[in-house]
Amino acid sequence: MKSILSRTILAASIITTLAIQAAEPAFESIFDGKTLDGWHVSTKTGHSRASDHKTGGKWIVRDGAIIGSQDIPANGGIIITDEQFSDFEVSIEMKNDFGPDSGLFLRSTEDGKAWQAMIDYHSGGNLMGIYGEGLGGKPHVRNYSFKDKVTEITTQPTGEPPVAFPILPDAWPSFWRHGQWNELRARIVGNPPHITTWINGVKIMEWEESELRHPDKGGIALQVHGGGNHTDEFVRYRNIRVKRLNTAK
Repeated sequence: MKSILSRTILAASIITTLAIQAAEPAFESIFDGKTLDGWHVSTKTGHSRASDHKTGGKWIVRDGAIIGSQDIPANGGIIITDEQFSDFEVSIEMKNDFGPDSGLFLRSTEDGKAWQAMIDYHSGGNLMGIYGEGLGGKPHVRNYSFKDKVTEITTQPTGEPPVAFPILPDAWPSFWRHGQWNELRARIVGNPPHITTWINGVKIMEWEESELRHPDKGGIALQVHGGGNHTDEFVRYRNIRVKRLNTAK
């Protein structure tokens, strides 16, 4: 009897999960792999000060990927979608050099104010922590950081992350495949927003904002950070897809 009941509960759970998945829209591409159609470079962020806001870094398409770098020492910026999004999930594949600071901006303004899924791919940085870019640096929650090498991390937290880091430090080099394409994903719903991030399908961070302090809609943006000299180091993104959730009230 218990076995039959267990199988019945499992079947019901599977049916419910499939129904939820079917109710959600599918991912759609927002980068054609050949051009920057649907995207534009913004020079209005603080990362473009070195050029007096004349340029926003260097952004090109090569081998099916958006490739970004500083165009002159210390000068970066963002490349942002023409379209604005409210509630959505965005998935990208990344193969960056270990050194440049980048980011995946959610509901970004032209001057780069956004909820950021962090792509601080450098010593002392992290991937998929959550940061209030241009929002007073709040929140700033992460559950691990890189050491000097991309293969080494510490699970010392920043802020009060509600999610424990799910990967053992010794397993990191096999979980995160440096030099290969890895998937980063972020979801934002509601306002104040609920934000969730994943790496290669594993949930990394979740954050529930308590204050209304940013617009309901904005662009999806990728960043090249200003400062330093990273003209010979590159960020690379491809297979950029979005799922429109349309749950905002």
